[in-house]
Amino acid sequence: MARLRTFDGGAHPPERKELAERRAVTRLPAPHILRVALCQHMGAPSTPCVQKGDRVLQGQEIGAQNGFISLPTHSPVAGTVTGVEEYPMPHRRSGPVVVIETESEQGEPPFEPWPDFESRSPAEIIERIRLAGICGMGGASFPAYVKLTPPKGKSIDTLILNGAECEPYLTADHRLMLERTGDVAFGMAVLAHALGVKRCFVGVEANKPDAADALRRAGLDVVELRVKYPQGAEKQLIKATTGREVPVGGLPLDIGVVVQNVGTAAAVAEAVRDGMPSIRRITTVSGEGVRTPGNFDVCVGTLFSDLITAAGGYLEGACRLLAGGPMMGIAQFTDAVPVTKGTSGIVALTAGESRPGSEGPCIRCGKCVDTCPMHLVPCAIATAGEHADWEEADRCGALACIACGTCSFVCPSSRFLVHYIKRSQDAVRAMKRAREA
Repeated sequence: MARLRTFDGGAHPPERKELAERRAVTRLPAPHILRVALCQHMGAPSTPCVQKGDRVLQGQEIGAQNGFISLPTHSPVAGTVTGVEEYPMPHRRSGPVVVIETESEQGEPPFEPWPDFESRSPAEIIERIRLAGICGMGGASFPAYVKLTPPKGKSIDTLILNGAECEPYLTADHRLMLERTGDVAFGMAVLAHALGVKRCFVGVEANKPDAADALRRAGLDVVELRVKYPQGAEKQLIKATTGREVPVGGLPLDIGVVVQNVGTAAAVAEAVRDGMPSIRRITTVSGEGVRTPGNFDVCVGTLFSDLITAAGGYLEGACRLLAGGPMMGIAQFTDAVPVTKGTSGIVALTAGESRPGSEGPCIRCGKCVDTCPMHLVPCAIATAGEHADWEEADRCGALACIACGTCSFVCPSSRFLVHYIKRSQDAVRAMKRAREA
């Protein structure tokens, strides 16, 4: 048997995939009211181009792109705009949303379908992906078209689709690869055409053999990866699949690689083949705090509370709600927040699934160093951050941290390592900007 590929470091948190991995995707109708965020992607929020009282069509642009690292936003339904307002968001304190009263989920595609995409130029394909508002669907939400437009002097020779889905509890990508294999394959072909590359493969962890088999039957080159966290992190995926290493401070394009999530590929298929912008996604709802975990195809702008209801509601003992999984997810103070393009999962944890709420002192055991996939010394960065020593945090490589949470998971003192490191990253970036001003 061939040895499974992987990377140095990492950890093995409980996977808990069994809660939802066998649950076929359920398509939920749009709720009566949608709150569509204008800040669903990394970069500048889109600028609202509708106002209260406007009628909108399904797929109509409701937010205009606002800069290179930005994207347009579209209405998932036909309906009436009832307001543009600030609203709590899953990944930030609040942000602008367009509130839409749903009238219909039917409508003509706003873009011309291109089933024969190979007759289109790479520039046309990339422009369609931009206009469709497609961002990374794995959680980072980086505008997909930007990755497809490398600067002059950068040559891309490899496309990797990320199907690792290493975050515990989450199974949305697994079900997507099983149930929409054709969309993944079509989207991969479109992306390869846009990049002009021939070397393409999908990285899939070995705990999803059915998905790997389905992709192979569709003619895709699958690289099976060892089950280890964070195998799906971009730099670790590249190392495991190609042997190449992204330089510190560099990007995958510096070594000729572009990585897109399998969900992003499926969204590309819908945009190019069918003419539909990015207005829906598959989201896992899991954890021992919900009655019936599952995977749901929902409109962006659907509230978390609607998905919790679709999963049977909370069970007694649910005490913590996460946007995303337990390693990189963000704790929520309310379930009245909207699904965005990057909402890969909603996890309701019980006390038995959560870590202790208090931290102890660092005992210098070195476990965080041994498991760090970026070969950093997390305890040193965290200590600098805890004491607001930003110069020291910078010297220790704070900006190289990918915030995967491995260090916090293995820490026997339950130190809030990622919290301190993220604090350091924000401060170091601000310090550098001030120096450059």
